[in-house]
Amino acid sequence: MSVFSVDNSKNLMLFSGRGHPELADQVAKELDVQVTPQIARDFANGEIFVRFEESVRGCDAFVLQSHPAPLNTWLMEQLIMIDALKRGSAKRITAVLPFYPYARQDKKHRGREPISARLVADLLKTAGADRIITVDLHTDQIQGFFDGPVDHMHAQGQLAQHVRNGYGMEHVTVVSPDSGRVRVAEKWADALDGAPLAFIHKTRDPLVPNQVKSNRVVGEVEGRTCILIDDMIDTGGTIAGAVRVLKEAGAGDVVIAATHGVLSDPAAERLAASGAKEVIVTNTLPIDESKKFAQLTVLSIAPLLARTIREVFENGSVTSLFNGSA
Repeated sequence: MSVFSVDNSKNLMLFSGRGHPELADQVAKELDVQVTPQIARDFANGEIFVRFEESVRGCDAFVLQSHPAPLNTWLMEQLIMIDALKRGSAKRITAVLPFYPYARQDKKHRGREPISARLVADLLKTAGADRIITVDLHTDQIQGFFDGPVDHMHAQGQLAQHVRNGYGMEHVTVVSPDSGRVRVAEKWADALDGAPLAFIHKTRDPLVPNQVKSNRVVGEVEGRTCILIDDMIDTGGTIAGAVRVLKEAGAGDVVIAATHGVLSDPAAERLAASGAKEVIVTNTLPIDESKKFAQLTVLSIAPLLARTIREVFENGSVTSLFNGSA
């Protein structure tokens, strides 16, 4: 009889980069685990050093990193963490990216341009990631860039429930900020009891290159509560312009709902002055006090991430978390 005992039980370990540690703490609380302690520091020339303070051998590792500015720093840190786990003999490594970096660069618009979203997927794979968990990609095709499983989660259920609780359904219209988001708007409409749809028709000013201006509303919005949906809000120019167009078309209250609150300057000022009754985002990205304004509501994405991590760890069904919205 061998004197050695072998523990074959699986071991879930959660790791957090420095991009959004508050979110990692929320996810850890939902999972009833601790964020694995680590040393992470920057050298004088900007190089990043990471070392985990516990053994990771044989573990099922989940590396959570959000990607606010400076995005490139946090992406590099996540790659280094994954490499450290691979070299530390982690059994499986899942990269958790609530906000997928470079997602807007998912195709070539003109010659001699990169497809940076594909490059990020290649970097994650090369570093040692076996799987990706992410939330509301800019386009679904990014799932195909990674050579491995991608769990593409959606915050729509959580956002729609907040809208339902706050505004009812009787006079609601779902509005897409452009024709490219109509399919997403259709899913929102289904989630909101078959609410009617509208979208903002955009035209380009031939005298101003590379600039889109909102033109008119296609659909009935007069007197209705308009739920203006998008995947992210960066500088807020497009979405604030859409609010203006809706108001000019006679809309009642306008509520903005988006998953990712990038909120680069001057987004807070634009949104605060846009006339929107409420701006709802999740905390896939950290939103510091300087970016907050009276109409802003921030919902926690931690419960969704924790449930997804749990299903992946237990080899369960991630699809069951979509509640019919997939």
